Amino acid sequence: MDNKCPFCSAESEREIIASSEHSVAFYDGFPVSPGHALIIPRRHVASFFDLNKEEQLDILKLADSVKGIIDEKYHPDGYNVRVNVGEAAGQSIFHVHMHIIPRYKGDVPNPRGGVRGVIPRKQNY
Repeated sequence: MDNKCPFCSAESEREIIASSEHSVAFYDGFPVSPGHALIIPRRHVASFFDLNKEEQLDILKLADSVKGIIDEKYHPDGYNVRVNVGEAAGQSIFHVHMHIIPRYKGDVPNPRGGVRGVIPRKQNY
């Protein structure tokens, strides 16, 4: 466990909305939209690609459960699902975390391009 990592003590400090053998999910402390959740592995690993296959699959399976919880509570119109890997990709907490971001009609003027918006000039194609 990394004492400086805000996610390593997530289970004791946050309201867990779903969990599995290798992962836990909770609402983001700085949500982009209502219902924005994070899924993290229990094991401290910086990159999604450094997780073993069982852990990767576990996160993906838990994403289905989290989507169901968000659907029931917030009724979004769509989702962005994203994992930042590395500082150049915007990762600021170096404990793997998958964002489950509910999207709502009208939340941005033009949602075309979705996650391509990480590089704004590439969003519209």
